[in-house]
Amino acid sequence: MTDNNPQLNRKQRFRFSLFLVTIGIVYGDIGTSPMYVMKSILEGNGGITQVNEDFIIGSLSLVIWTITLLTTFKYVLIAMRADNHGEGGIFSLYSLVKHCGKWLIFPAMLGGAALLADGVLTPAVTVTTAVEGLRSMDAMDRLLGSGQGTVVLITLLIISLLFLAQRAGTSKIGKAFGPVMLLWFSFLGVMGLLQIFRLPVVLRAFNPLYAVRVLLSPYNKAGFMILGSVFLATTGAEALYSDMGHVGRENVYFSWPLVKLCLILNYLGQGAWILQSKGDAALALVEDLNPFFLMLPDMLRPFAVLLGAAAAIIASQALITGSYTLVSEAILLDLLPHLEIRYPADTKGQLYIPKVNTILWIGCSLVVLYFRSGARMESAYGLAITVTMLMTTVLLSVYLMRIRKKRILAVLVLLVFAAIEAVFFLSSLGKFMHGGYVTVILTLLLLWLMVVWHRGTQLEHRYSTRLKLRDYVSNLGSLNKDESIPLLCNNLVYLGSNNDTEYVDRDILYSILDKDPKRAQAYWFVSVNVLNEPDTLEYRVDTFGTDYIFRVRLDLGFKCSPRVNVYLRQIVQDLQQRGDLPVQDKKYSIYGRSTVGTFKFCMIRKSVTPKTELSAFDEFILNTKYVIRRMAGSKVQWYGLDTSSLIVETVPLITGGGDPNARRIQRAE
Repeated sequence: MTDNNPQLNRKQRFRFSLFLVTIGIVYGDIGTSPMYVMKSILEGNGGITQVNEDFIIGSLSLVIWTITLLTTFKYVLIAMRADNHGEGGIFSLYSLVKHCGKWLIFPAMLGGAALLADGVLTPAVTVTTAVEGLRSMDAMDRLLGSGQGTVVLITLLIISLLFLAQRAGTSKIGKAFGPVMLLWFSFLGVMGLLQIFRLPVVLRAFNPLYAVRVLLSPYNKAGFMILGSVFLATTGAEALYSDMGHVGRENVYFSWPLVKLCLILNYLGQGAWILQSKGDAALALVEDLNPFFLMLPDMLRPFAVLLGAAAAIIASQALITGSYTLVSEAILLDLLPHLEIRYPADTKGQLYIPKVNTILWIGCSLVVLYFRSGARMESAYGLAITVTMLMTTVLLSVYLMRIRKKRILAVLVLLVFAAIEAVFFLSSLGKFMHGGYVTVILTLLLLWLMVVWHRGTQLEHRYSTRLKLRDYVSNLGSLNKDESIPLLCNNLVYLGSNNDTEYVDRDILYSILDKDPKRAQAYWFVSVNVLNEPDTLEYRVDTFGTDYIFRVRLDLGFKCSPRVNVYLRQIVQDLQQRGDLPVQDKKYSIYGRSTVGTFKFCMIRKSVTPKTELSAFDEFILNTKYVIRRMAGSKVQWYGLDTSSLIVETVPLITGGGDPNARRIQRAE
């Protein structure tokens, strides 16, 4: 809930319950990385027998400084300062810099599409890997059997339950997941610390010189491609930025140091165990050796497997909630169609979008059915997020340069982070033929959807005309009094999205005056404005000095149901009591005689006529946009309108004007 009292806000931000929500929502993805980062680094270098002390310390140094540079410096300290009214993510960042150049829409759309594609893949990868992790327990391995059928079935069930739980809201989910993730991070830190006590030499990894040295050393067989494995340690950083609106920036600042400390302690502990165990011949024969589990005492491994499985399932939550935020921001930027958004909590940043939830659920399920194993899915993992990180770096450098006027910092951000992320991207390209193509296809589909919607909106704005309502008061008044035309209804209502009370869309006046003139006792031009406060219910009305024209702006709190028909009846009664609207005598009703008459809501849909000045491509874009709009839903659903009192009219998109120099057709003699 937005509150004008900063002291009250500050007290709310630092409650322990909000700390738990942050732990439960934001850090799932990055928090599960210790289960596979060091494993991937070892495999890329030939296994545990092929490493030495310098390699392990250098690799640990790469992990530590990658987390520090990309997550702490870029996202927590720099990017999270670039918030749009508390919301984070690449679209919020774009909204701050969009006036700095039209070209900035392209990195925003590409980065947003890639992150949404990652939101489809991440839950599938993490949940499948978690279920497969149960195989390390003999009893569970026998239960799962030799094939993948049981694994796929359990994975689909868990994913379905996860998406079903989203309607409860991120606050309730965070409170449920928070204690589990707090236990998880505590477990990571303690287990890592126990190994560090046995071999404190790994603490040298805090020296960045070891990170530079390992990239150039001959004992690093992967060369710069080792960064492809190191990058897995920071894959949740972009989701952290996107989820800021759900929990608040201060809660991330307060919780990240603890999370980072636990992560680094665990990585160092794994490194210490590897150095102590590299001479063990038995370990050299272990297939898919995972230092995370093997460094634990035997009696703790079943607990670690179960806790790790729970953490991996929770990891997908960060991408899911981040996807809601991304889509809501894309809608505001006219990059995606309007969708129904629900607010389960008293904070506008905590939202739920049913259609997005359904699409993500279907997408994740299809990915599981297609790949069927975590190993195959991991081949597609990480490619999309590197694209998003690169695009965020571009937008962030523009923000620092043009908005914050910090030119030196902007150049450093662009050079340092773009160079690091470019290497990560190049190393991830090797995954393309092994499953990365799925991520690329998803990204391109989402990008195409955004391009269609954005370009279609541009074309509509180019050819739309807004007329001054005051200039048509007399025309509407004459129609209102013209008894030769049958009365259509007492109240004729048109809904629009523009809050300018002086102007209305030409198509609305065309519908009233030209397309079968519609006589009514009162003409209502209504726009709905959603506020940052949860419970506000206010309206403003301009009558233009008449008792038959009403330009209404509804200011609704984000938790208020947009029941426009109910609110309009209340407004009619208010205006009648003030004498601004004549009494409407409704004689016949099951509820008895009423002073509020009948309503008709007129919905106008655009269409493209076959012969226009549009190019074939733009015509295709607009037709595609109108198909998408119909699939996304209508104002009838959004505003809870009664379909029995609905008029739907199709109006052609007028692309030509009245050219006085145009040739006139001549009558043949």
